[in-house]
Amino acid sequence: MGRIDVSTDTRGVTRIALDRPERHNALDRALIDQLRHALDGLGSDTRVLVLEGRGKSFCAGADIDWMRASVDLTPEQNTLDAMALSDLLERLDTFPCPTLARVHGAAIGGGAGLVACCDIALAGERARFAFSEVRLGLIPATISPYVVRAIGPRAARLYFLTAERFDAHEAYRIGLVQDVCPSTDLDRRLGERIDALLDGGREAQATSKRLIGDVAARPLDETLRRDLADRLADIRAGEEAQNRLRAFFEERVPRRRDS
Repeated sequence: MGRIDVSTDTRGVTRIALDRPERHNALDRALIDQLRHALDGLGSDTRVLVLEGRGKSFCAGADIDWMRASVDLTPEQNTLDAMALSDLLERLDTFPCPTLARVHGAAIGGGAGLVACCDIALAGERARFAFSEVRLGLIPATISPYVVRAIGPRAARLYFLTAERFDAHEAYRIGLVQDVCPSTDLDRRLGERIDALLDGGREAQATSKRLIGDVAARPLDETLRRDLADRLADIRAGEEAQNRLRAFFEERVPRRRDS
């Protein structure tokens, strides 16, 4: 069975911890469904979401027993399992609040896919990554849009095809994570990122996330420039922006819980 632990503190920081340490937080259908339901159930009290793992690993990819059982499933059942993971990744990728991955130990296959779906990924220097699917005769299909977006097609060709393991510094170099630090410093560095995110406006952050996805796939033409001008005008007239601009001009700090 899959297990997770979900908690939200008074600041609005929600932490979802994968809690299968005896299986290195490997993904099975139960864990995937629990993660998806947890994301769907988070409310307006969540300002920042942290995804982490308990025990020695962040997430060691697909559970071996789950993969073994897939041999006896029909093609339709295997498709449903794959779509369950795809739905989880899509929900995490489009979650309206800022998301952070706290990565330690192994982040393999689907675990690395979860990392790629988060807005910000921080790794301890002992973290290890791999896309090991081809060694099992499989492909990293459902995670590929998010991973290729993060690391680019050139790095994907290397690591998807060889299934080589790589360390946190290489993950930083290719763009899978944005920060690497000593493992003993990981929580302090995470706290700094959380503090920075809490200083931003909730609506502005959610709109910025949509903006990134919309702009990345479109050519810079007159239509896009007009669309972006309209978006800026709309949010500038909103209550959150007006309150924060007023606070800025009055040289005071806006209250975090107000936005």
